Amino acid sequence: MSVLVTGGCGYIGAHVVHALHQAGQEVIVIDDLSYGKPTRIEGARLYGADISAPGADQRMAEIMREHKVDSVIHFAARKQVGESVEKPLWYYQQNLGSMLNVLKAMAATDAKKLVFSSSAATYGEPPVSVVPEDVVPMLPINPYGQTKLIGEWMARACEEPHGIRFCGLRYFNVAGCGPVELEDPAILNLIPMIFDRLKQGKAPAIFGADYPTEDGTCIRDYIHVSDLADAHIAALNYLDRDERQYDAFNVGTGEGTSVRQIVDEVKKVTGLPFTEAVKPRRAGDPAKLIGSPKRINEEMGWHAQYDVADIVESAWQAWQANPNHHIDTESWKQSD
Repeated sequence: MSVLVTGGCGYIGAHVVHALHQAGQEVIVIDDLSYGKPTRIEGARLYGADISAPGADQRMAEIMREHKVDSVIHFAARKQVGESVEKPLWYYQQNLGSMLNVLKAMAATDAKKLVFSSSAATYGEPPVSVVPEDVVPMLPINPYGQTKLIGEWMARACEEPHGIRFCGLRYFNVAGCGPVELEDPAILNLIPMIFDRLKQGKAPAIFGADYPTEDGTCIRDYIHVSDLADAHIAALNYLDRDERQYDAFNVGTGEGTSVRQIVDEVKKVTGLPFTEAVKPRRAGDPAKLIGSPKRINEEMGWHAQYDVADIVESAWQAWQANPNHHIDTESWKQSD
């Protein structure tokens, strides 16, 4: 039996593929390679495909049967909040289309365990500072979050009629790096965006410093990508249980860190004395979002092992190990 990982060449997906290999699993990857690179998943069989396309479920089902896939970890999706506000119809087509095809392929085969890459964006702007999974109402404030919440509904609806065991992992801000070759390949998340601006000799940007938080910047629960990969392995094991009380879990630390605190940690780790630029808020960003990890701690025995200092340090080491990204810090200081 094997595990199919959609979007397995991407940042989080590649870390999960690495963790699966370490756990002795045979891994099959489907990825359209819009962000990922095949070299990141050595040892896994790769199929290049856009699984959001109509009819993609049939090809997926063929792959599942050929490799005796019994479990699916579904990452393949678009994930930029601002872009989802600008292109809502495209986000619905991409994210819901891919989820539909995954479920149709699973319904047609013996693959009956599904771990879904959900998101804290499903919560919108909850009325509590630390969010439990059963907070109500769940009102995502951007199309990206809406597609993740609807994806959970779709998977849950298929449990009884199609025998699909479903677990949705709602994670918050994923950052850091495990092996340096698994560096975040896309400049879409906060820390690599800061590094990229520094590489260009430009001021890193803070989007909004007038939020109702202590320092005026957004607060998030930052989770190390290696911790998150371990949570996916724990979720697969959880789906082997006959009795399961829950199908949605926060994956986080329960601690909030502001954007400005992340920027300050980058200054400390890199030693670069830059001054950040404050820009207007981005559409669709809630002021504060922290998740309670109590459920996953108790049900799966999973606990985060890394803190924000570990996250920034590991991300910096991976950035500097990439010859296309490396920053000569001494020359940077002299030119600043």
